[in-house]
Amino acid sequence: MRIGNYLQNYIAERVMPMWCIVLLDIFIVALSVLLACLLRYDFNTVFSNPDLLGRALLWITSVNIVFFKVFHTYANILRFSSFVDIMHIFVSLTISFILLLAASLIAEVAFNYEFLPASILIISYVISFAIMASVRVVIKILYEYMNFDGQHGTNVFIFGTREYGVDIAKSIRSKAHYKYRLRGFISSDPAFINKVIMGVKVYPFDDDLINVLIQKGTGSVIVTPYNMDKLKNTDFTDKLLAHNIKILIIPNLSEWNTEKTHSINQLKELQIEDLLQRDPIQIDMHKIASHLEGKRVMITGAAGSIGSEIVRQVASFNPFNLVLIDQAETPLHDIRLELQSRWVEIEAETIVADISNATRMEQIFQQYRPQYVFHAAAYKHVPMMEDNASEAIQNNVAGTRILADLAVKYKTEKFVMISTDKAVNPSNVMGCSKRICEIYVQSLAKKLEHDGNKITQFITTRFGNVLGSNGSVIPLFRKQIEKGGPVTVTHPEIIRYFMTIPEACRLVLEAGSMGNGGEIFIFDMGKPVKILDLAKQMISLSGRSDIQIKFTGLRHGEKLYEVLLNDKEHTKPTYNEKIMIADVREYDYDDVKEKIKELEDVAGTYDQMKIVEKMKEIVPEYVSKNSIFEQLDHNH
Repeated sequence: MRIGNYLQNYIAERVMPMWCIVLLDIFIVALSVLLACLLRYDFNTVFSNPDLLGRALLWITSVNIVFFKVFHTYANILRFSSFVDIMHIFVSLTISFILLLAASLIAEVAFNYEFLPASILIISYVISFAIMASVRVVIKILYEYMNFDGQHGTNVFIFGTREYGVDIAKSIRSKAHYKYRLRGFISSDPAFINKVIMGVKVYPFDDDLINVLIQKGTGSVIVTPYNMDKLKNTDFTDKLLAHNIKILIIPNLSEWNTEKTHSINQLKELQIEDLLQRDPIQIDMHKIASHLEGKRVMITGAAGSIGSEIVRQVASFNPFNLVLIDQAETPLHDIRLELQSRWVEIEAETIVADISNATRMEQIFQQYRPQYVFHAAAYKHVPMMEDNASEAIQNNVAGTRILADLAVKYKTEKFVMISTDKAVNPSNVMGCSKRICEIYVQSLAKKLEHDGNKITQFITTRFGNVLGSNGSVIPLFRKQIEKGGPVTVTHPEIIRYFMTIPEACRLVLEAGSMGNGGEIFIFDMGKPVKILDLAKQMISLSGRSDIQIKFTGLRHGEKLYEVLLNDKEHTKPTYNEKIMIADVREYDYDDVKEKIKELEDVAGTYDQMKIVEKMKEIVPEYVSKNSIFEQLDHNH
């Protein structure tokens, strides 16, 4: 067994030298000449006429060697031979034998000399091509057979018969150590049903498909991006998972490590995020690039899930430099290492700092003078801020005020603030703190507009929960499932809007580029998702049947439903149908500034009740839910 494994590994790692392939092809051509002579003449005639045999061997092999060199027929690795390699052999042999045939005809007509019989040339040409092509196919098949891990290999079907699916099938066949054995394709296109692609049958996407997959011993189904909607809109996913058939997906082209080939290395197991994603949002990348290219860009909260993705996307637009600010040292260090690895040409400063430290922020603005600021730093966890109202004010509100004032002082061109749907009709401290941030930024923008200051534009973006963000429900459920449960859901009817991190950040960038100052942009979050259904799907995807769901009750400040707009608000469209402008109530800047100053002073006392009471004065629609602060609403 060890000898077999050693031989298999040796063959997998070794590549036949080019000189060996050249000698092999020369031998095949010489053999084909001999066979052609034997087929054309009998054995005695061939060897009784050594001049003809010698002349045929010399000229046919010599001319073919020249064209082997011209077309590099020996340069490919035999075990990875493809149709292109066979075509190179075909063209090389065809040209060689056409030239030899032409030379033979000229010699006979012009000089009455039989150079090489046409029959010999034609027969040897056919035999040469047949043997050279067959040798490569046989070596490829043997190599695939020897390297397939039959003990651990998985039978797979590919759901998709067009470019993505066929490329993945080719990749399966060309890998050195095979994990997958292609058993069939799945298609909903009648033109492909019952046809054969790469030696396997195409099966219809119908009710009998599950039985076919089980019968074929299928371990995984690979799904192309074009067929993801079929998974979302049917119960096919649940049926596959119920029979322990894994679902592997091919990411969209924008997520690939390379745009040149569709490789099996790009496959990933289906996650809950993939089932919740909507159709890709179209973004005006050229407009975004024109705003960010060559600019000095500051990003606060740069180590967070949203901030770090903004860093990656901004880096791709070739900014002059990046100034990355966060309090979390270790995640910020990780972003620093990623930038040094992926964007070595971009000058990036990673600064550990607190945005509520006015002296430190002023020093940073004075040194780097950012032209663009993406403000993603905030305390965001609802139950935590319900218990720490003073910190929510000092970080979220005071930090935003400090940054906004500095942006004006140092003539920042655009200041884009990340807000949340929890700021609409807030029911908790965190949501209300973000609404106060919105009010300050918007009122400041209106004051600048009134004063004729068109240098700094303030834009607010408001969206819901982000899939996979730090502390969000999906990572929590994932950890609970890994531990064997239970999965905790606060209420059976609770629903939330979800958006992927890259999707949210692309919309933030485009809203920033289209904003003229003072707008609050809201994003189309699609349909809300029931958290209970989310938990059930994640348990199903995990392949576990022993995980229980436990209802724990609504947390402090939590509500069943969230909206993106206040009841009194309306929206105005933009050129991107996924982005709208909220038509919200306007506030007087001087009045807002004075009230926020009072709020910050109260926050310094750490008296929770007084802090929240002051917040409710600024935001009258703030009505606490499931919180000790409900008594303040009753007092009014």
